[in-house]
Amino acid sequence: MKLLITGGAGFVGARLARAILQKGRLDGQAIAELHIADMFAPPADLAADQRVRVHTGPLLNQAALFASGFDAVFHLASAVSGECELDFDLGLHSNLDSTRLLLDGLRRAGNAPRLVFASSVAVFGPDASNPLPDLVSDHTLPSPQTSYGMHKLVCEHLIADYTRKGFVDGRSARLMTVTVRPGKPNGAASSFFSGIIREPLAGVETTCPVDAGVTHPVSSPSNTVQGLITVFEASQQAMGGRLALNLPGLNVSVGEMLQALEEVAGPAVRKRVRFERDERIAGIVANWARGASADRAHALGLKPDVSFKAIIEQYIEDCRSPAYPAGALQGMS
Repeated sequence: MKLLITGGAGFVGARLARAILQKGRLDGQAIAELHIADMFAPPADLAADQRVRVHTGPLLNQAALFASGFDAVFHLASAVSGECELDFDLGLHSNLDSTRLLLDGLRRAGNAPRLVFASSVAVFGPDASNPLPDLVSDHTLPSPQTSYGMHKLVCEHLIADYTRKGFVDGRSARLMTVTVRPGKPNGAASSFFSGIIREPLAGVETTCPVDAGVTHPVSSPSNTVQGLITVFEASQQAMGGRLALNLPGLNVSVGEMLQALEEVAGPAVRKRVRFERDERIAGIVANWARGASADRAHALGLKPDVSFKAIIEQYIEDCRSPAYPAGALQGMS
């Protein structure tokens, strides 16, 4: 199998690449080549694998690669929510134009590869004629209220149409907010969902830009990766019709997240988080889903994380590996 992962040098993409390489097969086929296309080079351990091919630079410069013929594609590359709100053109080029280029390249190659698109719970938002339910489901009408969410929804529809025409075998997995992410904060409005855990554990004081009562569906990195792989390996019959589905998420409040942090790491670590409202971030988050369900993903055997405490414990265990930044847990000493 010749496989492409766009965004494969990023946190989720690299973790997905490692999981696939360790597994060695997808849907019963051995991985012969794994191509990573991203703005930045992947971690050294991935680049060193003889099966990996690296393509560094903007996706809009990768037309020849996309048309070279792949058996499988995971399309994860994306400008994130905060970036898209601050720079409209960046979002259009990074999210819509690059997806069109990818799909048209796969179409020209002519072998209808299986494709999983990393969509987002951000496709859901409140509208005067379509109020958000407490839990957005696979059947909730998407009405995104951010450019990022709109880009994801447009790409879902494009992939569905290319699939209808037989150009790809596509499906869109709506990711919940992935936490805890290592490293520095990124431009996503959701970045604080990792920051209020990651920074205190590293001994760094941080702020939470929203109220403690804000609720949102989240997922651990490992559960997210498992969801992407499971959706890839599912047949169209098992998908059961519409090609976009919610991945499972743990519905949790900011206050519950901080309580879990205190239970795992102690009150001194919890006290490194203070509330300092950011109206821009709070305004974006106010238009997000408060919780989600995932019945179709459950039918594929997927489940949410058991607790947010377990998500924190997974992060702590990950931080003890050489791949994570040094000092990530120095706040626990």
